Amino acid sequence: MTARSTPKKQATNTWARAGIIAGSLVVLLVIAVFVARWLVGLESVKTWLETYTGHSALPTGAPVGFPAWLGWQHFLNVFFLVLIVRTGWQVRTNTRPAAHWVRNNKGLVRTKGAPTKISLDLWFHLTLDALWVLNGIVFIIVLFISGQWVRIVPTSWDIFPNALSAGLQYLSLDWPTETGWVNYNALQVLAYFVTVFIAAPLAIATGLRMSGAWPKQAKALNKAYPMELARALHFPVMIYFVAFTVVHVALVLATGVLRNLNHMYAANDSAGFAGLIIFAVSIVVIVGVWFLAQPVFLRPLASLTGKVGK
Repeated sequence: MTARSTPKKQATNTWARAGIIAGSLVVLLVIAVFVARWLVGLESVKTWLETYTGHSALPTGAPVGFPAWLGWQHFLNVFFLVLIVRTGWQVRTNTRPAAHWVRNNKGLVRTKGAPTKISLDLWFHLTLDALWVLNGIVFIIVLFISGQWVRIVPTSWDIFPNALSAGLQYLSLDWPTETGWVNYNALQVLAYFVTVFIAAPLAIATGLRMSGAWPKQAKALNKAYPMELARALHFPVMIYFVAFTVVHVALVLATGVLRNLNHMYAANDSAGFAGLIIFAVSIVVIVGVWFLAQPVFLRPLASLTGKVGK
């Protein structure tokens, strides 16, 4: 008979596996860098890189620069995304919620059956989801009204060879020229397009399917879109957002942090400190909410829309 693993041993094994995976990824990255540097040294590849520089031309009349509303949107997206990932992980791992919430069935939303009791963690997660979706709807509307959509939506098939070129340049450590104020490189365009128009809708669709708001009696709909499929997709989408954020932040820091932060937060193309100051304040706000998101503070908020109890 084998002895059951203790929680301490399980945690050690988890960290060991994480260390092995991280080490393997580092080794693979180093190998990829050497291969990329060998490739860019070939004459045929040099010629190809001259044809596909990593930037796909924008349509005539495309806007230049970033309006102030994009800075606010950037902050709100980061704010909601960080907290959504945090609360999503809590919901996934917390087996003993500190409190539960039941929706007030006499408010704007009324149902025939009794509302489902959910954990306070899940209530906060779903509330953040709803605010993020609302913010996303505003973002998409303004994005198309302002014409800024052409900067993150591919408009030419040469986006793909240019994205491959940009990726090869990144891997060879001879990075593509940064002209984000005027035009993202093709790899950035594809990454932003996937994030906004594929990953975000997938997160919403899978999260909605897993939520209590989904019509459980709709047999045909549930058969066409089973819960198992939503669960299988929802967690990988979260991992994608985390990976995107890590890479995005790393490139912001490595390719001219002051100018990049001014683009993102201060709506200017200078190398001043305005963007850095705004960014620092935003981080303080996010970290503050992260630590304040405890039951003692969440209970009064949740009580506004339902009953909180054990």
